[in-house]
Amino acid sequence: MSAPTLRYKRVLLKLSGEALMGSASYGIDTETLVRIAEEIKDVVALGCELAIVIGGGNIFRGVGASSSGMDRATADYMGMLGTVMNAMALQDALEKRNVVTRVLSAIEMQQVAEPYIRRRAQRHLEKGRVVIFAAGTGNPFFTTDTAASLRAAEVGAEIMLKATKVDGIYDSDPMKNTNAQRFRELTYIEFLNKGLKVMDATAITLSMDNRLPIVVFDLSTPGNIKRAVCGEEIGTTVRMPQ
Repeated sequence: MSAPTLRYKRVLLKLSGEALMGSASYGIDTETLVRIAEEIKDVVALGCELAIVIGGGNIFRGVGASSSGMDRATADYMGMLGTVMNAMALQDALEKRNVVTRVLSAIEMQQVAEPYIRRRAQRHLEKGRVVIFAAGTGNPFFTTDTAASLRAAEVGAEIMLKATKVDGIYDSDPMKNTNAQRFRELTYIEFLNKGLKVMDATAITLSMDNRLPIVVFDLSTPGNIKRAVCGEEIGTTVRMPQ
C-alpha cells in the first residue's frame, strides 16, 4: 500500500477552542490535545507546511460575555487572551512529540510568544516549523474564523481546513434535525445566500476575494486532517464555481 501524498503543500488549519475540550464542558482535555498533536505530527511528517489559527471559546467567549452586558471590545480582548493559552498548550503538546513549533501572537507578549510578523511566519513555514497564530487579528469585533482567512491569505496557504464537531455543512443543525442534509460542495455565494452559520460572512467574503477554498470537516474522526491535506473528499468544500 503506497504512502499518502500531499495535495496541498501549505495549509491553514482552523481549530476552535471547543475542539480542545473533548467531552468536557470547559477548558482543555489532555487526551484530546494529545490526539490532535499526534495527527498534526503525522501531517508535518508528510512535508506539509502547516499554520494553525486557534480559537478560545473553551476558556472565554467574547460574544457571549458582551450579550450579558460586558463591553464588546473588552470581551473580545479577553477572548484573544484565551486563544494564547490554547496556543501555548498545543505548542507544548507538539514539542513533546519533537514537532518544532512557533507561537505568533497578534497581541505582543514577548515572554510567551513571538509578535506576529508576516515574513517571519512565512520563514518559519519554509523551515518546516508549525506556526500557531494566537490572539486572532489583534482587533475586537473580528472572529477567529476571519483571522484564519486573513492569515491564510497572508502566508499564501493553498487551502483552509476548518475542524468542527460535525462532518461538514448542513442545511440545518444536524444535532437538532435528524433530516438535515449535508452539502458536499458550496460556492461562497451559495453559502452567504443560504445564511449558513458555520462561519461568519466576513471570513467567507475574505476567502472569496482571495480564492481560498475551505474544507469543513469533523475533527473527531481520527486521520481526517491527513485525509484533508492529501485531497481526499471529506466534509464540505466551499470554493469558487467550477
